[in-house]
Amino acid sequence: MLAVPDMAAPSAGLRQRLTGRARSPSGAPGAAPAESPEPGLGSAASPLSPGTFWLTRIVLLRSIAFLYSVAFLVAFQQNKQLIGDKGLLPCKLYLQEIKKYFKGKVGLDALSYAPTLLWFLDWSAMDSTLDCLALAGLAGAAFVLLTGCANMILMFLLWLLYLSLVNVGQICFGGLEFWRWHCRIPLLETGFLGIFLCPLWSLSRLPQGSPPSRIVICAFRWLIFRIMLGAGLIKIRGDRCWRELTCMDYHYETQPVPNPISYFMHRSPWWFHRLETLFNHFVELLVPFFLLLGRRMSILHGLLQILFQVLLILSGNLSFLNWLTVVPSLACFDDASLGFLFGSGLRERAARLREQGHALSPCSVFVPPGSCVRTVLNISLGLLLTYLSIPVILNLLSSRQVMNTSFNPLRIVNTYGAFGSITKERTEVILQGTSSLDPKDPSAVWEEFEFKCKPGDVRRRPCLISPYHYRLDWLMWFAAFQTYEQNEWIIHLAGKLLAQEEEMLALLATNPFAGRDPPRWIRGEHFRYKFSQPGGKHAAQGKWWIRKRIGPYFPPVSLQGLRKFFQDRNWPYPIQT
Repeated sequence: MLAVPDMAAPSAGLRQRLTGRARSPSGAPGAAPAESPEPGLGSAASPLSPGTFWLTRIVLLRSIAFLYSVAFLVAFQQNKQLIGDKGLLPCKLYLQEIKKYFKGKVGLDALSYAPTLLWFLDWSAMDSTLDCLALAGLAGAAFVLLTGCANMILMFLLWLLYLSLVNVGQICFGGLEFWRWHCRIPLLETGFLGIFLCPLWSLSRLPQGSPPSRIVICAFRWLIFRIMLGAGLIKIRGDRCWRELTCMDYHYETQPVPNPISYFMHRSPWWFHRLETLFNHFVELLVPFFLLLGRRMSILHGLLQILFQVLLILSGNLSFLNWLTVVPSLACFDDASLGFLFGSGLRERAARLREQGHALSPCSVFVPPGSCVRTVLNISLGLLLTYLSIPVILNLLSSRQVMNTSFNPLRIVNTYGAFGSITKERTEVILQGTSSLDPKDPSAVWEEFEFKCKPGDVRRRPCLISPYHYRLDWLMWFAAFQTYEQNEWIIHLAGKLLAQEEEMLALLATNPFAGRDPPRWIRGEHFRYKFSQPGGKHAAQGKWWIRKRIGPYFPPVSLQGLRKFFQDRNWPYPIQT
């Protein structure tokens, strides 16, 4: 027969709390009273002391993992079409050229020129290889995002996977990838610092014996300092409209991919645009120095930077650039300022770990060997960052400051700067196709291909996609500044549209030839775009944009006529479906 416990009888733990006395190890009554619990450790609202970063680490890791997830998702969905076997610029061809340049060997020289895991993987099915890298990174990032747990090995693998994809994209598209610098390279540097936030082996949100290193926290703060100060200095030294406070008169309309709020912000009063520019200079040139003025000013710095980035996120589709800039700003907050984000259990554990940490030296015999290794690694990180920061500091101090430059192949410490010059007019390349036998026939009907997000149809509402990123749309934005001879990939794109390749069509919003015979000819037309006036006659007709033709961007081309063009570049010839 089961014995039912007496529910009215207080438990031993409860009796002990009621009497305020504890038994001795032998269980003898009358032992000395138990020590009072340390303040905050026994209550739900345990106070967190300033200057600790246990909870800050969780926020930082999850933020980095979120951006990794977005970046790997973009890579998985778009890499094949851009740099895959049948991509616009197949990365296999460029890797082969590099290997040939280095006498057919994959040695330190080739690895230094293009650090990527692809050197050691199968090139016969590059699409599958690129997908495997992206999916592996996506799975690892999702784990960190959902659990808040990570170790140095996992974060290193995420960084290595993303480094491999970034460097391949750089090889193929080079300086055309504006988004590479403003999004992908900062993520590499942020992800590299994230490696040193973690314990060596443990997968725990609050790993005992592995407190977040102040060296790493300072490294994150040094990163946000460089990003913002570099952006501010390049503006003051660059386009005169930043000094005249007029750049915001143009920015919303001419930025890579405007969103619906950009439409209305562009029509703000002139004095509002002047205030915006002044606030921009304040945040980028003065606020970074708040980091040198103690804890409270560091927290104020973090709040102002996050507010500034949120405003930028709302007013434009700059991929995950602004989301990424928020991440190092989070290092401005300690546990005491972020405690409200967590439950009482985690706050208690973080406070208890701080007290335990005071009793242990960094490499005492009571600390696990992994913590000693981690301490050595953190000190080495500090020395490495100091050394690599020398050319960055010299660049910031130079009157000939270079915007967006890396001084090392691993992209560990870089110099940044956004929108040093502002374009005053927006131009777009519009791709049009026709089924007419003669492209010069005045009666030929030309139909437009619509991209996912970039302006095209004047009646289509601007999209809102941040932090996701349509890379082809940004490449088209850059191509509009130059000629098609400088952007040969756009002719490759025309060939793929002539063949109606499904992989490439997946990167477009609409295909006017869907369910019909493929077009016989495709051409590029150059247009100037301006926002319509809210409440004006064009807006009343449902038009968000007003456009005017500038002239041809590239002449009509046919699939057969492009055969030699493809052969000369070793590009796979599109097969018409």
